[in-house]
Amino acid sequence: MPSNNSVKAGLSLIENDKSKILGLAVGKHADVQPGQYIAKADAQSAPELSFADLSPEKTYLVVGLDLDAPFPSFGVLGPILHWIQPGFKAEPKEGGGFSLKSTEPFVANYIGPAPPGISSPHRYSFFLYEQPEGLDGKKYAPPGGKEMGVKGRMRYDLDAWGKEIKLGPLLAFNYFNSN
Repeated sequence: MPSNNSVKAGLSLIENDKSKILGLAVGKHADVQPGQYIAKADAQSAPELSFADLSPEKTYLVVGLDLDAPFPSFGVLGPILHWIQPGFKAEPKEGGGFSLKSTEPFVANYIGPAPPGISSPHRYSFFLYEQPEGLDGKKYAPPGGKEMGVKGRMRYDLDAWGKEIKLGPLLAFNYFNSN
């Protein structure tokens, strides 16, 4: 069973400090607030990310998880990995803060929300970290740039992977609800 310390840390981080909310633009929703409902049709493309407190000299990594698979009341398959994207660089935004852009290959390609039709909304969470020095994303990605299959996504243990790659502290977090 995957531990959920990262999830608890993310929820606690933004509860205690609103400045740690990761900026998400999802589909037609430009400024997603924690817990906001977004229809799954609007979230089939990877979100655009931003954050106020970044360094253009550093590289960042984002992880996306569905915390509630298959159902919020019965999360036996969760969390489900929805995205690991390394190589984000901070680009200054007009008016302040930074947008995050990556040209590196994914570790796990983004997949949009797809909870069962009878499910109540799931929480889709996004974690921002400084990328560990020397991380080779290809080592953790499917070979040849292929998309990750379902098996590697279910019951994803972010804490164990973070320990393996020496992931530092969580910098920012956000989530939306969708079904």
